[in-house]
Amino acid sequence: MHYKHIKISLSVPLFIKAAAGFLVFSIIPATAGGQDPSNPSTMVQNIDAIFAPLITPHAPGVAVLVVKDGKKPFGRGYGLRDLHSAAKIDPRTNFRLASCSKQFTAMAIMLLVHDGKLRYDQRLTDVFPDFPAYGRAISIRNLLNHTAGLQDYETLMEQPGTKGQWTGDHQIQDAEVITLLKQTDHGMFPPGTQWYYSNSGYVVLGLIVAKVSGQPFPEFLRQRIFAPLKMDHTVAYVKGKNEITNRAYGHTKEGNTWKQTDQSSTSATLGDGGIYSSLEDLAKWDEALRTNKLLSQEEMQPSLTPVTLPPTSANGDTQPRWPANSDRPEGTPVSYGFGWFLDPYRGHPRMWHYGETMGFHSYIVRFDARKPAAAPAVNDRLASITIIVLCNRTDISPESVALQIANLLL
Repeated sequence: MHYKHIKISLSVPLFIKAAAGFLVFSIIPATAGGQDPSNPSTMVQNIDAIFAPLITPHAPGVAVLVVKDGKKPFGRGYGLRDLHSAAKIDPRTNFRLASCSKQFTAMAIMLLVHDGKLRYDQRLTDVFPDFPAYGRAISIRNLLNHTAGLQDYETLMEQPGTKGQWTGDHQIQDAEVITLLKQTDHGMFPPGTQWYYSNSGYVVLGLIVAKVSGQPFPEFLRQRIFAPLKMDHTVAYVKGKNEITNRAYGHTKEGNTWKQTDQSSTSATLGDGGIYSSLEDLAKWDEALRTNKLLSQEEMQPSLTPVTLPPTSANGDTQPRWPANSDRPEGTPVSYGFGWFLDPYRGHPRMWHYGETMGFHSYIVRFDARKPAAAPAVNDRLASITIIVLCNRTDISPESVALQIANLLL
């Protein structure tokens, strides 16, 4: 999982029009004579102004969704989900979400807390008594907000004795991840003292859901999240056990050709990145978050509260920072709750996550669109913008595209 820091500043307006069940959006260029944005040909030209430079015929592409003020969302796909069949991307195309899966893993844990089966202050060794002694200091909350200090399982995979054991055809499984962690006798730092983005932690959270609920993690997600929200085609994918309908396959560009790069040695892990979903289903997820369908506003609050650390200097600074060897500059402030980054953007409260894995990039961002100084809206549910960008290619930054759209809407 990698992150890229991107600054974008645009000042052109956004035109939005529903057509044939899709939301199409376009940058309206400033012209001397002006343009009628309701003209269909103008609309197509404006859409092409955003995506024509990115998408070429017979190439993988992008699915984009904009939800504004709780109105019915519409989406549009650009490019192909499968180069072999030439099937086109549409709002029902299912992409691997990669680390955008973490928000669902966090919700699963929160539902178990709601059920009274788990507490945020419970220790890792309470769930897995055979975990090494250093797990006694790791709480469920530490795992959720990336302060547990577990070693990176992708690094452990490269140790002498295990290097080369896993491939795209023989992928590491969740149970093997926790076995690697159990073979270590220490973490990277004392839990709660530092912040370090941890795929290991979210794999373990998925295993905790399975252990505490008595159900396989994918089945718990289906019964408690996907089915109640009618996200009928969203799955935590397990090869040989379930199927992905309307599946997008990941691709990487090599020279002037596209190579299908859909699976890596780590593509089978679940809690950190194994969910496939579509614009259509993610619109239902966004609505559930907006209207508190799964948990009350009070129960959601822990996930939307940024983690703080013990003071590290004389001025009492408790702000987590990006560590070395991450794609954001070392020392840049980071704000994280449970499965969401929470830093504001242009003064607007924001929750977001980025996903990156072999062949796929994804980005989900949700804004409180009220002006920072504005009084609370009469209905807090009607002050929101959500932008979702899913790619089955790795040469496009979904964050960049999403923030272009955000600049226009905000």
